[in-house]
Amino acid sequence: MAEQLVFDLPQRAARGRDDFFVTPANALAVAQIDDWQNWPQRKLVLVGPKGAGKTHLAHVWAAQSGAEIIAARDLPDADIPALATSGAVVIEDADRIPPEAEPALFHLHNLILAEGGSLLLTARSAPNLWPLTLPDLQSRMEGTATATLDAPDDALLTALLVKLFADRQLAIPPRLLPYLLPRMERSFAAAQHIVAELDRRALATGRKISDRLAAEILGASDD
Repeated sequence: MAEQLVFDLPQRAARGRDDFFVTPANALAVAQIDDWQNWPQRKLVLVGPKGAGKTHLAHVWAAQSGAEIIAARDLPDADIPALATSGAVVIEDADRIPPEAEPALFHLHNLILAEGGSLLLTARSAPNLWPLTLPDLQSRMEGTATATLDAPDDALLTALLVKLFADRQLAIPPRLLPYLLPRMERSFAAAQHIVAELDRRALATGRKISDRLAAEILGASDD
């Protein structure tokens, strides 16, 4: 069967508080986000692997606090004084900040805390592992409390898969998730890849999403 053309259309990701599934793997981090008004020094670093839900929780917090959200790489072009007076700011991917953006983050950090605001940073690793070149910024980041999103347990991985399929408006058979869970790599990134690949192959071949199609993607035999 000839494959159909597949267009990489953007998917709408649900990012409300009710869309974030709380399990033992992330309960502590969620509690720290919810208790944001009591953060030490009014700042927090949210740490977790790719796809762990850092951006989702950042949007949840932004909705609670009215925070502005900006990627670390975009800080050199930002109006830092205006951001600082907004009352709350999220800095995404702080661990991958380019050297030229470090002075802007240092300036924003100091200004927003001086104004009595709050600062949330997301990263894949703890601040002591960031390749920062500005010593004053490094000391301030290492002095920031952290919240960690752990690797997913069964309940969270199931909920994540359901959400990823729902975000793409994909109907799945009841036996698909029980098939996937014991066979797939237990990571957020793997869940995202599997759902995206199932969607792509189903569209390209005109087949329905099934455990047989999943077996082809996983490279496993269908049993």
